[in-house]
Amino acid sequence: MRFLRKLMIGLTALVALPLAAQGPIPPEPTKKAVTAAAPAAPKTTQPVALDRADLEAWLDGYLPYALERANIPGAVVVVVRGNQVVLEKGYGYSNVAKRAPVNPETTLFRPGSVSKLFTWTAVMQQVEAGKIDLDKDVNAYLDFKIPPYQGKPVTMRNIMTHTAGFQESVRYLISSDPKAVMALKQQMPLALPDRVFAPGTTPAYSNYATALAGYIVERVSGEPFDDYVENHIFKPLGMNYATFRQPLPARLAPFMSNGYPDITQKARPFEIVIPAPAGSLSASGADMGKFMIAHLNDGAGLLKPETAKMMHDFKAPGVGPLNSMALGFYEQWVNGHRAIAHGGDTVWFHSYLWLFPDADIGVFISMNSAGKAGDAGAVRSALFHKFADRYLPGTATPGTVDAKTARQHAQMMVGHYESSRGSFTNFMSLFGLLGQAQVGMTENGKLSIPGLDGLGAGARDWVEVEPFVWRDTGTGERLAAEVKDGRVTRWSLDAGSPFMVFEPARASANAAWLIPALIAALGIVLLAALAWPVRALVRRNFGATFALEGKARRAYRLSRLFAWLVLAALAGWIGLVAAFSADIGSIGGPLDWLIHLLRILTPVAAFGLLATAGWHLWLSIKDKRKWTMKFGAVLLLLAGLVLVWVTLVFHLYGFGMVY
Repeated sequence: MRFLRKLMIGLTALVALPLAAQGPIPPEPTKKAVTAAAPAAPKTTQPVALDRADLEAWLDGYLPYALERANIPGAVVVVVRGNQVVLEKGYGYSNVAKRAPVNPETTLFRPGSVSKLFTWTAVMQQVEAGKIDLDKDVNAYLDFKIPPYQGKPVTMRNIMTHTAGFQESVRYLISSDPKAVMALKQQMPLALPDRVFAPGTTPAYSNYATALAGYIVERVSGEPFDDYVENHIFKPLGMNYATFRQPLPARLAPFMSNGYPDITQKARPFEIVIPAPAGSLSASGADMGKFMIAHLNDGAGLLKPETAKMMHDFKAPGVGPLNSMALGFYEQWVNGHRAIAHGGDTVWFHSYLWLFPDADIGVFISMNSAGKAGDAGAVRSALFHKFADRYLPGTATPGTVDAKTARQHAQMMVGHYESSRGSFTNFMSLFGLLGQAQVGMTENGKLSIPGLDGLGAGARDWVEVEPFVWRDTGTGERLAAEVKDGRVTRWSLDAGSPFMVFEPARASANAAWLIPALIAALGIVLLAALAWPVRALVRRNFGATFALEGKARRAYRLSRLFAWLVLAALAGWIGLVAAFSADIGSIGGPLDWLIHLLRILTPVAAFGLLATAGWHLWLSIKDKRKWTMKFGAVLLLLAGLVLVWVTLVFHLYGFGMVY
């Protein structure tokens, strides 16, 4: 079960994050308002001069060692300042078998969701042209209808701040099959996920929503999305080694880096990101540098300065003082400096882009493997913090909370939580159960959240610096909670707060009791199923007769038959998880037959077990059987109740194919 929990957390992260109800979005704040939201961190340490020689020496001392320890074959790093490139450098290999080095000028990496910044830039170009209104119902731009939720429509501002309210969707996400490429006109109505939050209230990351924005750009501009980006972003910036097209154009294919599970394994096929505007970009490090320079210079070559400022300086409401969304970018405060940023992960590539507007600095990293234990996340997190500590230092001046109060507040946080970035109305919600965040408390009264340790370079040390705001002493990152009537209603942390919050797990779906109950139920079912043939063999060996006859015998045998069906359904779900963890694209078509079968078999098995176990128990009581048989029947009935509960609560039934 621990393996399954870790696996589901990983899948949820892939679909990421490696993380007071949000009210109506206010007007664009002034620069002063943005600065006032920063965590207090006056500069007291003199920064090291950011020049090529020092930066290259520093990176050469950090990155090769980090990549080697993580078994990551290759990476590219680009740092720009103002309108100049400070350093662009490749590390390791783009093709391990051929020992081909990473060339920062020409080697293509897959930035994943960093691609969204190009989509948001395209949206803002159309806002500037008067063809998109950020606060208008997006149905005005579509040829299909997105139903209102609680009477409210989706706006482009909702989409750009990840508050449109869509639940997560993975069916049309990533595939290794080139045939998976789908036109936005076909994909958008076909893949429309349910909305589960009122618009503007809850950060919940959505690849679908970003693809929808790309489709709107396509419709209002009259150009296919790929053509639009090439004509209005790549060409003006001279980005000759960049494309959203899938598969790659023939002229760029030779420059593509391979993607790897880690350096010890074979290269994997080129990934098809099906919602292309959300993550299909392939680009060299040098071209990503050109994009960073454009945004650092108030959108030069892409946007008017006032449009770029609207995009960069916007601050959506969030959880307490934590990072929140700009328009498309999300905040990442460090050492008193506000970065606007975006991370990106495909299955094999792992990237991040940070812009520091106050220092005119941009940093980009992309790696062609997650590494041996998903260490790419820790590598890029450490790069961000160590780069800032060296070139943008500051000394935090956090407050303090007395030990007694801190312990009380930590105790209030203890429990299981569900991420707003997840599935809630289809069978994928079961993976949310297995991946619930668990908050505990250490012996000395500090928060303990083991699931967050992998997002950084080491274990976290959360110290409460003001009521319900904690700071990690290692990175300076904050975690904050909102409390109402003495209860925690939601919390998040800086790394994920712009697009994801955690809310207390519903009583009906709380892993604290439901996972142990489910494990116990499956254990009982397994024992009952195995005992059936074992007892038959024992009776045959000793020439004994079966004590039950007539209806009692039929009830007993049927309950065991349904126990075997439950085990068959369990084996099917495990097989499904194994198949799409090896190739997430398999869940988008090749495994449809298995998904349909499981959503028929599971409710039949669960309800059948409940009914026949109840019948067997009733007859055992009626016929005054031995207490051992009655007790066994009670346990099997309880197991059936748990399985029916899980089937209903986590939607392990039905025929809908949007998930």
